[in-house]
Amino acid sequence: MESILSPDPAHPGHRPGAATAVKLVGVSRFYEVGEGRVYALRDIDLEVDEGEFVVVLGPSGSGKTTLLNMIGALDVASEGRIIVAERDVTGASRRELSRLRRDTVAFVFQTFNLFPTLTAVENVQCAVEISGRRRGARRVAEDALASVGLSGRGLHYPSELSGGEQQRVAIARALATGNPILVADEPTGDLDFRTGVQVLEVLQQLARAGHTVIVVTHNREISRVADRVIELSSGRIVSDGPPLEGRADVADLRW
Repeated sequence: MESILSPDPAHPGHRPGAATAVKLVGVSRFYEVGEGRVYALRDIDLEVDEGEFVVVLGPSGSGKTTLLNMIGALDVASEGRIIVAERDVTGASRRELSRLRRDTVAFVFQTFNLFPTLTAVENVQCAVEISGRRRGARRVAEDALASVGLSGRGLHYPSELSGGEQQRVAIARALATGNPILVADEPTGDLDFRTGVQVLEVLQQLARAGHTVIVVTHNREISRVADRVIELSSGRIVSDGPPLEGRADVADLRW
């Protein structure tokens, strides 16, 4: 019998020889309302390989953020199994889920979530120290900012940075943790075209460097830069494969 952790060669995004970073088997998330249930996700089967750049596409209310929260251990499944980085987190304790978030999954939020009283480099350094790497944390933070093109902005406070710069600080913060899986919820949603392109370029570079990148968006044009697009509707996966409009470089996008 095949192990639940074994990559399925038939899944749409699978690349020969690639390990599985995330696997969901029969996952549902529902809420009890009166005598009935309201489903946010229903019967999700999904695999994502290490180093894959995946976009989860769908309108508001389709279950995108719930799916991201399941993968990132911010929420738990009502039914089914979730395996992240070869750990079965089904039924995990709060401490175990917290450890997974600290060591394995890094988050990038649409609202940046930067500490306003800390400089850019201090925001990133704080994440490094929380991950348990206090020695050399400042250098790690500086290197992470440099990797997203912000080496000259480290001493600026969030209020002194543009929206695109703040989002890149948030990405640097996620990158500096060293966590292999990065999940991003509408990372370009509040950005103009130019700064949105800058953010997508950084995410694409992270995937090329071996990070697993999972981005939630409602913007179909953005999905063209992904290796694979998973489309949700009413809590179900309705399509899963390469971008239907054809894959594009970030510089060719228009939205």
